[in-house]
Amino acid sequence: MLSGHVPLPQDFAELYRKKGYWENIGVTEMVKRTVERHSNKVALVAGINRITYQFLYQAIERLACRFTEAGLRPLDRVILQLPNTPELIYAYLALTRIGAIPVMALRAHRETEIRHFINASGAVAYVIPDQVNHFDYRVMADTLREECSSLRYIFVAGTPRDGQASLSEMINEERTAPQIAAALGSIRVDPTDVATMLLSGGTTSISKLIPRTHNDYVLNARLCGEAASLDEQTVFMAILPLGHNYNLACPGFLGTFYYGGTVVLAPSGDANEVFSLVEREKVTVIAAAVPLITTWLNSNTYERYDLSSLRIIQNGGARLAPELRKRILQQLGCFPQEIYGTAEGLINMTRLGDAERAVIESSGSPVCEDDEIKVVDEFGDEVPDGEAGELATRGPYTIRGYFNAPEINSAAFTKDGFYLMGDIVRKEGRFVFAEGRKKDFINRGGEKISCEEVENLILQHPKVFQVSLVAMPDDTFGEKACAFVRPRADETLGFEELIHFLRSKKIASFKLPERLEIIEAFPVSPVGKILKRQLREIIAARITTEKIAAKN
Repeated sequence: MLSGHVPLPQDFAELYRKKGYWENIGVTEMVKRTVERHSNKVALVAGINRITYQFLYQAIERLACRFTEAGLRPLDRVILQLPNTPELIYAYLALTRIGAIPVMALRAHRETEIRHFINASGAVAYVIPDQVNHFDYRVMADTLREECSSLRYIFVAGTPRDGQASLSEMINEERTAPQIAAALGSIRVDPTDVATMLLSGGTTSISKLIPRTHNDYVLNARLCGEAASLDEQTVFMAILPLGHNYNLACPGFLGTFYYGGTVVLAPSGDANEVFSLVEREKVTVIAAAVPLITTWLNSNTYERYDLSSLRIIQNGGARLAPELRKRILQQLGCFPQEIYGTAEGLINMTRLGDAERAVIESSGSPVCEDDEIKVVDEFGDEVPDGEAGELATRGPYTIRGYFNAPEINSAAFTKDGFYLMGDIVRKEGRFVFAEGRKKDFINRGGEKISCEEVENLILQHPKVFQVSLVAMPDDTFGEKACAFVRPRADETLGFEELIHFLRSKKIASFKLPERLEIIEAFPVSPVGKILKRQLREIIAARITTEKIAAKN
């Protein structure tokens, strides 16, 4: 077992096995089982490439062989930071095939975040593209290898620099059956071991590492796929990052592969590209988010395409307003499926056949009968249905602790193993109605921004005396970040100057404030705490006034 991983207590593990939740197979073994049933079926569509299950698994085996030859071993942690390409899927499943643990970084992450992921996980390898949108990941990787003592290997999808290995060559270079058997034959993945490390939303500070085992992640994919009514005829479109839990296994590509469906990788969220692909590939399910759905519904582009195959549009990351759910039904003629949960485990989904109010207003119900949920007050006492409180959960695919983080775990988990999600909800029976976050963060179209993290960086600017980052309303993303800044005496600070400073800190671009408000004094409570609620009201009122003025 990986040191720093908190396993489920033995009595719970035995209960979940007895009930048939855990299949005692590895993540890649799950895919292999589908390959044996559907070897010649198309598993993946990416541009002009149509990849069968058989070809997919052969590529996985070749790459797994090469990873072991390079020196990777079971339980080695590997930062995986690739865009939505077949290479990401090959690399992810090749790593889980040999028992190595992919740590799922996002393309937007930069040196500050990646350095933290490497050091916190003890990663020995880093898988990257060469360049994306003029950013050279290879240079960043070399810099990090010099700084981080554990990091030894860099694998590049594209053209590597000296001292880096070509992932593309590793995937495509032939390996004979005896060579593969020699490299992989003795590797037996323990399904109770960690399969994947996901990233927390980082609502208290920089992201924590979430260790998901093979058993619980196979179950996660299976249950989410079942709730989405996936089957062999499913054609699932992925647009958002595959490194997110949502597109990875909720149900994502792993859930689609579990049921023998086809995954279509969309090159972007552009309405024309998305709907032309729906028409061409007969897509049945799209995994989307609030900004995409809002844009599509307001564009009327969909009217030019045949969307008769489309049954479900899923929404994850941030709550979709009831009015937009109604418009999906009315304008697109398909089911708006709300998916609400956490990378730490619990997933709630609305389902075909749910009552109308649940579909239009709720955040769904748990995908597993043994997902225990309760709503608690600030003292940890359970509140009656209909009252607001913090959602707490435990179950067969919810973790019992973050990786190597005992102090954080003591606050995030109750003594009897319930994970405190930090979300304020109301519960009606098994249905959950999400209302917001207990802690201070901004939800920018599903991307979670820690106010504390960004505020700490802004305070490093020599002109800044005091700062508060708050959410401001946005028609497309739901929320964006607005920085209220009190400059030091006799200093002035401009928006572009602030952004240039923050970019020098090499953080993900989605965390950057998108508006700066200079303030002479902050509203504070009697004990001196900045009243962020008042700041949110101030900026919301200003935005409303600006919109009205723009119309006149």
